[in-house]
Amino acid sequence: MKRFCVILIFIIIIIEPVLSASFILSGKVVDETQTPIELASIVCKSQGRIVNSNLKGEFTMHLKSEDSVIVRISMIGYQTKRLSLKHPKGKITVTIVMPSMNSLGEIFVTEKHRQYDQIQNLDTKDLKSMPSTNGNTIEEMIQSQAGVSTHNELSTQYNVRGGNFDENSVYINNIEVYRPFLIHSGQQEGLSVINPDMVEKIGFSTGGFEAKYSDKMSSALDITYKKPTESEAKIQASLIGASCYIGLAAKKISWINGIRYKTSKCLLGSLDTKGEYDPRFFDYQSYLSYQPNKRWTIDFLGNVSTNSYNFTPKDRETDFGTLQNIKKFKVYFDGSEKDLFNTYFGALSVTRNISINTKISFLSSAFYTKEQETYDIQSQYWLTESEATENLGIGTYMEHARNYIKTNVESFKIILDHISKAHHIISGLTYKIEHVKENSNEYEMRDSSGYSIPHTGSNLQMTYSLKCLNYLNSSRVEAFIQDTYKFKSFGGTFYSLNYGVRYSRWSYNSESLFSPRLSLTIIPEKYENLTLRFATGLYYQSPFFKEIRDTTTTNGITVATLNSKIKSQRSIHFVIGLDYRFKINDRAYKFTAETYYKALSNLIPYNVDNMRIVYYGNNQSSGHAMGFDLKLYGEFVPETDSWISFSLMNTKEKINGKSIPLPTDQRYAFNFYFTDYFPGTIRWKMSLKMSYADGLPFGAPHKGLEDNNFRAPAYKRADIGMSYRLVNNENKDKKSIFRNIWLGVDCLNLLDINNVSSYYWITDVTSKQYAVPNYLTGRQINAKLQFEF
Repeated sequence: MKRFCVILIFIIIIIEPVLSASFILSGKVVDETQTPIELASIVCKSQGRIVNSNLKGEFTMHLKSEDSVIVRISMIGYQTKRLSLKHPKGKITVTIVMPSMNSLGEIFVTEKHRQYDQIQNLDTKDLKSMPSTNGNTIEEMIQSQAGVSTHNELSTQYNVRGGNFDENSVYINNIEVYRPFLIHSGQQEGLSVINPDMVEKIGFSTGGFEAKYSDKMSSALDITYKKPTESEAKIQASLIGASCYIGLAAKKISWINGIRYKTSKCLLGSLDTKGEYDPRFFDYQSYLSYQPNKRWTIDFLGNVSTNSYNFTPKDRETDFGTLQNIKKFKVYFDGSEKDLFNTYFGALSVTRNISINTKISFLSSAFYTKEQETYDIQSQYWLTESEATENLGIGTYMEHARNYIKTNVESFKIILDHISKAHHIISGLTYKIEHVKENSNEYEMRDSSGYSIPHTGSNLQMTYSLKCLNYLNSSRVEAFIQDTYKFKSFGGTFYSLNYGVRYSRWSYNSESLFSPRLSLTIIPEKYENLTLRFATGLYYQSPFFKEIRDTTTTNGITVATLNSKIKSQRSIHFVIGLDYRFKINDRAYKFTAETYYKALSNLIPYNVDNMRIVYYGNNQSSGHAMGFDLKLYGEFVPETDSWISFSLMNTKEKINGKSIPLPTDQRYAFNFYFTDYFPGTIRWKMSLKMSYADGLPFGAPHKGLEDNNFRAPAYKRADIGMSYRLVNNENKDKKSIFRNIWLGVDCLNLLDINNVSSYYWITDVTSKQYAVPNYLTGRQINAKLQFEF
């Protein structure tokens, strides 16, 4: 025992100086918003030690104790920090806050975090002052991005790189959402399913997106609703509607509620067709998050939407043509239209944090919509030349519809999320149950100069007649797994590799799909302001109810049946892009360029009737879409955000041996959003939004795509908004109940340009058809008042 004690004392005497000569440095690297910075380099050059922070920004380093130890923390895109430690001992824990390279005082440029994948983050603060025609500012912001186009300011629909609106997936808090089926015009569209007051983050991809997003061919919009840390509220009213937002926060609960009401009566009053417009759109949404402890989180998202569109037309007068050949179109109407779109949506999510790096989520959701479109409208029209008294066409046009549809979709989803060193692995499994019931009956009758068209000589037929009674009962299984691997080379170049695969199977056509996807981001060590991106993948457009409606015409009557042999449309994406950050006059800018090619096959051809997409119901064409997109984002004026986007595109589709452009072939598009303050004050703010986009191909209704021999004129529009900050209390002085009060006025369609949404086709006795343009809204003034608490 004595010998053992002597040896133990001897060992302690020898080891103690060694232990006292070392220490452990651990901590976390975050940015100004306390967001973890992954793969930051922590270097002690004097001792030859280097470690990287993990995906949660945490690190641990063993160092020798000296009189002074200097540690350098660096990361591409952030200002380097130096940590000086005097006589360090034991275990030292620190939090390193690294300012962004884009910091300008207390003003930060949006998208200051690097884009490591094909999802770009859009800033929600630009929504507050953006002039808006329909109040759906999220979609209006998306429509101004590079590679995105729209041709109707009354609609939330947008086309991405040659795809139609059905090819865009939309997620809210990891739940895929749907839109009504029967809406066919911008006038009928009411409030978007996305409430901009409740949005915290916007992620958007125009192609090459990850495996976790559903089977769509064109784009992915990922919306995250906010969880406020303190109570807040906002009330807004304008000539086109009103909204109220309330956010409540407690220690374990956050609850946000949004109510919106919209009426576009004043906007529709500027259309050529005069009458009694009575559109009423109402929406209520609620998002509740409860976290009883650090292990569990329970979320609920609910939405109730009622959109009604009632219209009694009276008369219309439209002038069109050229300066040398002006035509006048007069119509007197009889009848009315009554449409109703009721939508209910609910989602419940339960998340269990198994460990610090692993969590599992169980999600269930239900979507139900009940829609009706009913109208009986008769029109008596005259088509004349302004320089002559002779009538080019006189006749009657009768339109009838009794269309009803009910849809409900239930889904159950499991998501597993795991972080391991430089890997971030996400996997998911989804089961969906779909029920659709359709009962449609519609027809069109034309009578020109006393002759019903078409006239066979022995009987009279309708120009168009459709009858269908269809039921769809099906289920889907979807699964995905993906990994994001972030690492640095020995030379210091940063890499972010995302790879994954998606699987789906639909019971209706017994089709199984495998969709591998890959993207790579590179940030060179010597060029920290440059980001290179490459993405590719196999994407499918999994069919749903509209795509499988196959029509056949017998004796002038068209019948729509469901095609159980339909296959998914396929698109192979190749995307190459770069981001370059730079400064001019101490103001930060970001330039983005992307070029892409999409090989399309198994396409289901379709016609676009105003805002309604009518599919052929068969896989019978192939094609391609290619082009490039440019975007410049930054502070054109100090302390404001603006951007310019420009796109060029070429699309082709081969159908029945003939090569034609896709119906969404927009050859060029230019979008500009500019903000500025009045000289000498920051209370007055101006926002200008401009669009110039090529017109889309079109042809006579109820004809094949091969007859789309015309192209609509370019879409040109400018909206300007003025906002005055009556009260500025961002620091929340307890003496004032208001945080902000904004007064605003928007001039919509500033230049009063007559854009065309669609065409009204009329026929004379010789069966010659004339395309009379349906013009969109004219110049309008909208006043706004907003209170923030």
